[in-house]
Amino acid sequence: MTAISTQSKQKLTFEQFLAQYPDDGRYELVDGEIVKILATRQHDDIADFITEQFDREVDRLSLNYKVSGRIMVATLSKNGREQGRFPDVSVVSLDVWRSNRSAYSALREPLQLAVEVVSTNWEDDYIDKLDEYQGLGIREYWIVDYLAIGSRDFLGNPKVPSVFVYLLDENGVYQVTGYRGDERIVSATFPELELTVEEILKV
Repeated sequence: MTAISTQSKQKLTFEQFLAQYPDDGRYELVDGEIVKILATRQHDDIADFITEQFDREVDRLSLNYKVSGRIMVATLSKNGREQGRFPDVSVVSLDVWRSNRSAYSALREPLQLAVEVVSTNWEDDYIDKLDEYQGLGIREYWIVDYLAIGSRDFLGNPKVPSVFVYLLDENGVYQVTGYRGDERIVSATFPELELTVEEILKV
């Protein structure tokens, strides 16, 4: 996924961003600027596949979740600036989702689970969004690095396609587990999920 910044003379507030939100695609508010999100077909296929796997679990177990790729969340950057983030896959409590169904604005409540499928701007997912999602209190965060383009600090040497699952501990700090190859990805949100990194890579 590639981010393209729009030129803006002034830094937008979150409310200004929502009021000016374009209707021709997906956008995020990053450091006061409207940023268009462009994804490759493979990127979208992987996000759609993961959405389908989660949806299947929700239906199979009658879980109280909504799964979507169209949910924006309001987060805070390290310097306290309000951001508007659009995870590739979001899982949110139905109670939260239905609390104000007429609202257009982003959720300010934490998601249960957010998934980011990594692309060329990998630092956003591994560093910025990780910090923002932890601060918001998103309980589970997946980084799906199917192209192994993140830093060797994360992926090792040689770099291998991986899925990293971050879970909030009792202190509100993410603890991470990495998965590769035919390892089953363990999810706290979907504990019976049968999904491996290899299956994601075959999409």
